Amino acid sequence: MSDDRGRVTSAHWGAARVFTEDGRIVRADPFEEDPDPSSIARILPQAVHHADRVARPSVRRGWLRGDRARGAGRDDFVEMPWDEALDIAAEEIGRIRRVHGNGAIYGGSYGWSSAGRFHHAQGQLHRFLNCIGGYVAHQGTYSLSAMEIMLPHIFGLGEIAFRHCTQERWSEIVAHTETLVAFGGINTKNAQTIAGGTGAHRTARHLRAFEAKGGTLVNVSPQREDSPAFSQWVPVVPGSDTALILGLAHELERTGRVDHRFLARCTVGYDRFRGYLLGHADGVAKDADWAAAISGVPAATIAGLAERMATTRTMIAMAWSVQRAENGEQPIWAAATLAAMLGQIGLPGGGFGEGYGTTDAGGTGPMRRLGGGALPQGTNPVRTTIPVARVADMLLNPGMPYQYNGEDRTYPDIRLVMWAGGNPYHHHQNLRRLERAWDKPDCIIVNDPWWTATARRADIVFPATTPYEREDFAREPSDPYLFHMPRLIDPQGEARDDHEIFRGLAARLGAEEAFTEGLDTEGWIARLYEDFREKSAEQGVAVPGFDELKARNWVLIDAAPQAAESVLAAFRRDPDAHPLPTPSGRIEVFSRTIAAMGYDHCPGHAVWIAPTEWLGTRGRYPLHLLSPQPGDKLHSQLEAALADEPGARPMQVAIHPDEGAARGIADGALVEVFNDRGVCLARARLTADVVPGVLILPTGAWYRPDGQGRDTQGNPNVLTRDIGTSRIAQGPTAQTSLVDIRAI
Repeated sequence: MSDDRGRVTSAHWGAARVFTEDGRIVRADPFEEDPDPSSIARILPQAVHHADRVARPSVRRGWLRGDRARGAGRDDFVEMPWDEALDIAAEEIGRIRRVHGNGAIYGGSYGWSSAGRFHHAQGQLHRFLNCIGGYVAHQGTYSLSAMEIMLPHIFGLGEIAFRHCTQERWSEIVAHTETLVAFGGINTKNAQTIAGGTGAHRTARHLRAFEAKGGTLVNVSPQREDSPAFSQWVPVVPGSDTALILGLAHELERTGRVDHRFLARCTVGYDRFRGYLLGHADGVAKDADWAAAISGVPAATIAGLAERMATTRTMIAMAWSVQRAENGEQPIWAAATLAAMLGQIGLPGGGFGEGYGTTDAGGTGPMRRLGGGALPQGTNPVRTTIPVARVADMLLNPGMPYQYNGEDRTYPDIRLVMWAGGNPYHHHQNLRRLERAWDKPDCIIVNDPWWTATARRADIVFPATTPYEREDFAREPSDPYLFHMPRLIDPQGEARDDHEIFRGLAARLGAEEAFTEGLDTEGWIARLYEDFREKSAEQGVAVPGFDELKARNWVLIDAAPQAAESVLAAFRRDPDAHPLPTPSGRIEVFSRTIAAMGYDHCPGHAVWIAPTEWLGTRGRYPLHLLSPQPGDKLHSQLEAALADEPGARPMQVAIHPDEGAARGIADGALVEVFNDRGVCLARARLTADVVPGVLILPTGAWYRPDGQGRDTQGNPNVLTRDIGTSRIAQGPTAQTSLVDIRAI
């Protein structure tokens, strides 16, 4: 039987109208309300029904006999009935709790798995673990750890509050901004995605409107393709953004274009930064010539850009990719300082912002962010947390001290890892090191619909449903669309919802009532939806009842801006009446808090610190590897089906023609990209749209090494460094890696 009209559902890459026939998904069409729909959904039918789906609960044969070596291919899995697999898992969870305590359980489970409010795998896992005594959690994200730490120090605001309630809306940029300087670019392929889904992608149309009104977009990036074709490309050496920003700042000082009145009213600590900028302490003026030698941007270009920024309404935008590098805290601080020197923070279309185009939620401005609808996770009795990207450090070094944002901490001794809805063998760095770390715990339990690289390296694997095999509702706080997510097909194989999996474990551990509160899945969805509806009504927003939403499939709700004036506009107007929640109440060009941490790499203001691995230190490996998001999927989701397409794997690596010619590499050639950390295959794409000396290899390929340890799919995290940004944020540093390339 076919579904002629299809039904709309939501995903992280937006809504789609999905068609079924005889119990199978056969087509996913763009949502008719979306002017710029993502093409990611086209691969849904192949992915949902792929042979790589986990069909039954499976336990690694070697683990049953006490072998911890978990590399994929070293061992096979024993399929077994649900009750038997749940019994085995519950027994192991109980043993670890008795012998080592709940502080030996890591349940961070980082990953995106569903736009639905109830079937959020990470939330379900955290609720389950809290019901049985807690777990070691993570802090921050792989996307923007340095940003999440630095914005509160500089502006007193968390990243989400800054992006949604503080920085300029796209409408203000289109109306007022004359020059949009984008460090890391504004790439619309990244704006395909948004955590809670969307009914209408907005970033591309905002950029078209900005172009149509004659705005100037400056793309400061090693790659021309990081911004639309109308942008002006300023090629830059990867990792040198801070030096370039300092050169721009020095040019403002040299030409007398610093807004000292704004600095005096709205900031603290500029004099200390100015002394560093002018070289009073170290004898090195951070002028345009100095910046040019580091960044590769000519001094004349730096001077011209500084003049334009000072004489037009300018917005400085920073992509999240820039801060995923060694010392990634510094370009954020430097860019915010440069914006303060221009004196345009708080003016319509001026100042500093981040995340424009990184997801489609960037630039939404002050929104009526409707609350409610989230699964309550309870209280975690275990107080230990780690910075999210330090998971391999934790597993390899139990008891080792480390520093994080001014705190002295110690890594816990983890014996059990539980992961649901994520694939660390996609998003973590230095995968061979992660494999060594992965062998340390006594047990690893994974819930996943597919045999990902992570699932293949687990001990117990539970088959989970996809969002198309269960009912839910979706609502993104920055989007006006509300979706019912219908169950489109039956669960494939013996897959179960994450909630049902954890209910089964909770029952065996004496926590079923605490976990379910007497509700089944349908009851929970009804409760969460009614909670969302009540919270919306408190803000004067009418939301239909759940039965009406199901009948209509989707509705538009009133998510209009709740305030005409942003936090920074009010602050600028009267900083005494509207102080920022920083220690000084002002924008902190100099932070006493950070200075007091005593970290030798950061004196309390933005500084240039050369990375330990970049083009300025070329040795055995002369090329800088960058690993952006892919354009055909979200992270590694749907990779099972995409990898089957002719010529799709290994991934393409972009390389400048001069670098290709020097190595005898032709366009389309099969190549190896390599360094001391690993080797992966790729397919060369010669293009002059990348800076010489730079390779661009997108993430997203599932890690599949051959017998020699060489990844066959083109996963760049075989090659990336697994060190923290610095002791401040301890974020990931995937963009700080040197490699070489050869034809094979």
